[in-house]
Amino acid sequence: MSIGRIDLNLIKVFDAVHEDRNLLRAGKRLNLSQSAVSHALSRLREVVGDELFVRTARGMVPTARALAMADELRDALRRIEATLGVEPFDPGRSTRRFVIAANDHLTAVMVAELSRLMKTEAPGIDLVIRPSTRIDLAEQIDVGRIDLAVGIFAQVPQRLSSRTLMTQGESIVMRKAHPASRRRLALQDLARYPLVTVSVGGQEEGAVGGFILERGLARQAEMFDRHALEEALKAVGKAPRYRVTVPHSLAIPALLRGSDMLSIMPSSLARNLAAGGELLMREPPYPSTPSTFRAVWHSRNDHDPAHAWLQDSVARAAGRVA
Repeated sequence: MSIGRIDLNLIKVFDAVHEDRNLLRAGKRLNLSQSAVSHALSRLREVVGDELFVRTARGMVPTARALAMADELRDALRRIEATLGVEPFDPGRSTRRFVIAANDHLTAVMVAELSRLMKTEAPGIDLVIRPSTRIDLAEQIDVGRIDLAVGIFAQVPQRLSSRTLMTQGESIVMRKAHPASRRRLALQDLARYPLVTVSVGGQEEGAVGGFILERGLARQAEMFDRHALEEALKAVGKAPRYRVTVPHSLAIPALLRGSDMLSIMPSSLARNLAAGGELLMREPPYPSTPSTFRAVWHSRNDHDPAHAWLQDSVARAAGRVA
């Protein structure tokens, strides 16, 4: 294959189709018609000697050759743009769309702050929030469908980059008229009153030590330090009662209302829920390990000025929450 036969615009079309898996969406991003995108793909197929993408009911599915090419080509594009200073990123004028993976807790407390920040700094940029609890999170980052994932990660593979956003402890939430609401919580309260907890996966989903590992990325499965709680109660001959376990935090206020259950959660979420006036937050009567929240992205985006802006904006939003 001669490099002289390669048009750089064909590489940009390939990159957009690989990320969007859709000719129409890729064309909108590149300001090209669907037929122009299709024609560009045909030219690249002829040069490469591979089908590259196969049309299915789920969209344009990349072939093995396309998957092997994608990361290197995207990184090369970003490096060329950074070197030449082509199309400098201006958040105030950009109409780019970013996809962030986050659980409902971080969406409520951090993405909401990010949205307020963007209202003044980047009014034309759109955000799409995907659930970070999905089993194929690492794969979605690998193929470019998720720009940034935020959460608690015990392990991040070398192909991904990460940045610390904030560190926080845990709090306990209860209804205002709870029997223990007028005093400090005692350790025995955690055994006396049943708990409602958030867990997005147990051993049946492959969780080990509260984390689910896939493709080298270990993400948090439980929203509290189970080990610290159980060890503290074990020392006094007690055990917790996990009456209700839910996959998201949105159900917690309704479950606590009119109930004597307690709920253990990150302090930022506890403050958010207590701000509504129906719930109270208290310090746990035992030591727990603070949780460190991080942003994770594919290292191929390290040289993308727009992605760097996204990382900085998420970090600033997290700083306001912390």
